[in-house]
Amino acid sequence: MYKLLIVEDDPGIAEGIKAQTEAWGLEVHTVENFRNVLAEFSEYQPHIVLLDIMLPFFNGYHWCSEIRKISKVPIIFISSASDNMNIVMAMNMGADDFIAKPFDDVLTAKIQALLRRTYDFGSSVPVIEHRGAILNTGDGTLTFGTEQISLSKNEFKILQCLMENKGKIVSREKLMEKLWKTDVFVDENTLTVNINRLRKKLDAAGLYSFITTKFGMGYIVE
Repeated sequence: MYKLLIVEDDPGIAEGIKAQTEAWGLEVHTVENFRNVLAEFSEYQPHIVLLDIMLPFFNGYHWCSEIRKISKVPIIFISSASDNMNIVMAMNMGADDFIAKPFDDVLTAKIQALLRRTYDFGSSVPVIEHRGAILNTGDGTLTFGTEQISLSKNEFKILQCLMENKGKIVSREKLMEKLWKTDVFVDENTLTVNINRLRKKLDAAGLYSFITTKFGMGYIVE
């Protein structure tokens, strides 16, 4: 289930959006601490954010800028201040869309469209599980038990490719193409270094021998 974070200080509007989007199968959290929206964002780890401009303490532009420092999650501004200057400001701050209040079914439609474009609902499994390890392809996180394992961009791509093909050997050439979109001009040792770093992180979390080397063939998650 994909997660929506609503940053709206009007309880009536927030609850209305919550009820509407939950009816479409989204998990929804409404921000309570407007002094530190970023803390709730980091804890909840949403797949999409609805963000009002006029908020207590700091405005939506501030929080959009702060979120963009740590995440590329889709952000939609919702505001009654829908003049061109505010729309341009929102987009310059890193927003993906802007919807003027009051809104109706267009809000749900835009959320669904943005989620499809971002996470490709139709062709990918949002969560892949193996041996208790859960890889979320939406936000790039790996969870094992209560621990969340930090992955670099390359480590995530390697693990995603192996877990999507679990039980099958994945060649080094395929992994290199996945990482660098080419199997030319890239030192093979670079892939080895990335896999070794990933293995150390998995071992440290208790996922011993999660990736097996098939010499002369490639790697496999069995």
